[in-house]
Amino acid sequence: MFIQTEATPNPATLKFLPGRVVLPEGTRDFRSADEAAMSPLAQTLFAVPGVQAIFFGHDFITVTKDDTDWQHMKPAILGAIMEQFMSGQPVMLASAGTEDGDGEEFFEAGDAETVTVIKDLIETRVRPAVAQDGGDITFKGFKEGIVYLSMRGACAGCPSSTATLKHGIQNLLRHFVPEVEEVRSI
Repeated sequence: MFIQTEATPNPATLKFLPGRVVLPEGTRDFRSADEAAMSPLAQTLFAVPGVQAIFFGHDFITVTKDDTDWQHMKPAILGAIMEQFMSGQPVMLASAGTEDGDGEEFFEAGDAETVTVIKDLIETRVRPAVAQDGGDITFKGFKEGIVYLSMRGACAGCPSSTATLKHGIQNLLRHFVPEVEEVRSI
């Protein structure tokens, strides 16, 4: 088994590509070892000194570290991922859901049509690009011209995430949806 690694725009996060499906659908974001109880792989990765967060996408895993050097962490992370996939055990326990449950969406009923367009743009144009960088972005709400998005994986805490939001996503949404005035991360 060969696992590729890719740098992300976030220097504290590396993207690992095991060449296999990690999660068939949805994503999972683990911010602590306590949150990792439903994933044997996440538990093993959190046991590696320096690991601060883990994100599972369809075919990738991103690991965010503290100030520990990647050269000390990478072999243990690669070993844990390889062992998990070679063992044939599931990445997530059967009782665990596949999508992070981080709250309901919010918007006014009169904005439903606008929200549909915003969500479609995020789904078709933004999420695929963000996934290439080892993260995910999801719609959370729309109120008074402001679009609220949740950034996870490599995007959470990334130094360039503000520029991505303000110059990339905000400009895209404003171009196609005149009602959008601003985009904020929550």
